[in-house]
Amino acid sequence: ITNNAAAALAFPIALSTARALGADPMPFVMAVLYGASAGFLIPFGYQTHLMVYSPGRYRMADFIRIGLPVSIAFGATVIALVPLVFPFH
Repeated sequence: ITNNAAAALAFPIALSTARALGADPMPFVMAVLYGASAGFLIPFGYQTHLMVYSPGRYRMADFIRIGLPVSIAFGATVIALVPLVFPFH
């Protein structure tokens, strides 16, 4: 599944959650968009990862070893900054 498809599938869930909570949907939508573009853990997450996977002789473990800390840092940053930039009210 591509990141665009992942965002399209998660968007209605984010929108309905925001409406159920009576909050502005923008922070929820932005979290979905950032999350859909965060494919750091496996080479199949993004096209350019596949372009360097074989020629660079990378292994799946290389992506997990480097991608896990990047994913954790990216997720923490998104969770911290989205509510500041896009308030819930």
